[in-house]
Amino acid sequence: MRLDDFDPNINVEDQRGQGGGGGFGGGGGLLFGLVPMIFSRFGCGGVAVLLAVMFFFGGGLGMLGGGGGQSGAPTQQVGQPRAGTDTQSICSVNPESKAACNAFSSADKTWAAIFQRNGQQFQQPKLVFYGGNGQSGCGAAQSAMGPFYCPRDRGVYLDTSFFAELADKFGAKGDFAQYYVIAHEFGHHIQNLLGTSDQVSRIQRSGSEVEGNQASVKLELQADCYAGVWAAQNRDRLEPGDIEEGMTAARAIGDDTLQKQSQGRVVPDSFTHGTSAQRMKWLRVGMESGDPNACNTFEGAI
Repeated sequence: MRLDDFDPNINVEDQRGQGGGGGFGGGGGLLFGLVPMIFSRFGCGGVAVLLAVMFFFGGGLGMLGGGGGQSGAPTQQVGQPRAGTDTQSICSVNPESKAACNAFSSADKTWAAIFQRNGQQFQQPKLVFYGGNGQSGCGAAQSAMGPFYCPRDRGVYLDTSFFAELADKFGAKGDFAQYYVIAHEFGHHIQNLLGTSDQVSRIQRSGSEVEGNQASVKLELQADCYAGVWAAQNRDRLEPGDIEEGMTAARAIGDDTLQKQSQGRVVPDSFTHGTSAQRMKWLRVGMESGDPNACNTFEGAI
């Protein structure tokens, strides 16, 4: 996908080269959270969440929101690149950083324009890079969480080493697979602005575990669809193979696929992100329609 270089006015922060230490954020799934005990409820204990993530999956999980935690003093991390404080230097640490900034900047422009056309007020999120350990408004950021969005500080958090894992562990290679990650997390920001994530959070708090999981699935599938909307709005920049790269990534991170890999069996009631088929379907809906209104996963069959 041919994206312009990032806008220097995007909101970018860098935590690489320093540790976050301390407490852990609560639940609420993001792009790759699959194991039932991790995201059965928003607000589950942070330590239990992290242990479950590391034990069952070892990578690719995050938090949409949830409990905070006390943070300890930052510790220097050996071998992590440390950028300056300006956008240009932060986004130029390595090719993965630039790719993330380019995708984030594109999503920012795309959704700002969509909101303007609809007479809605758009508020810009921030992109935060960290390495190994960081700190978000939702608690500690850990590489084991993978990319995630924190609604408390409206931040998309990314350890760029995840892109290598995406290609090597999940077989989702190519630049569009990386852009899909950023576009999905940006989709969670859109849900935050529209109040959708708050609605799901209320269901998670008041409903049963199964009802909470079902609501989480719908939220994640909608974020997939929003990622597709972003791609459709930039259709003239797509290159041959991009759509296939996106579908490969969506297939690789379905609940059913990853549950088979991690625990050897599938437990549908524990799904929090949707099956491979569902994730591919809703990414395709967004890409074919280019319309956020087509992404209503909360009505009808998913």
